[in-house]
Amino acid sequence: MADAARAADDSPERWRAYLLLLARLQLGTELRGKLDASDVVQEALLHAHRQRDRFRGTTEAERAAWLRRILAGTLADALRRRYADKRDAGREQSLQAALDQSSRRLEAFLTADVPSPSEHAQHNERAMRLAAALAQLLDAQREAVELRHCQGWAIDAVSRQMERTPAAVAGLLKRGLKQLREILQGDSQS
Repeated sequence: MADAARAADDSPERWRAYLLLLARLQLGTELRGKLDASDVVQEALLHAHRQRDRFRGTTEAERAAWLRRILAGTLADALRRRYADKRDAGREQSLQAALDQSSRRLEAFLTADVPSPSEHAQHNERAMRLAAALAQLLDAQREAVELRHCQGWAIDAVSRQMERTPAAVAGLLKRGLKQLREILQGDSQS
């Protein structure tokens, strides 16, 4: 029974929302119409499942890094297939660094108000919870929150990207962040 619980806990599937968030952040708005982040994550999870016996880490941070490397490789492969005749080696080399940077931004967003070092140690679990909570938001709210807080865009840039007024974006952010807090507080109480 304990082995079954451990196997379920080690499943790459439980990282889906986190990887989907990172994939969406990496693809950006210009590539989302050409590549589906869900398909890329599904392929990465399948690859991780096939290679699960090769994972040698022991911590959540090591598992997250391993899965980010797999996601980076999967994204590079998808881009290679999509742009086979227009290959950009610089883009391929920077995918892992960009995924790591997105992950650090996500971690900074999570730990901005964290007072104690012990809470910092829980960032991977919190990142997964945040990614799952973001997935529950309305698409427009999720996009506004991701662009503003995960990618660090200014409200004016988010406004132009989403083709909405800055006031409308501010409203999406306010409602989205409020709902995120409620979801995350509900998760921590259960």
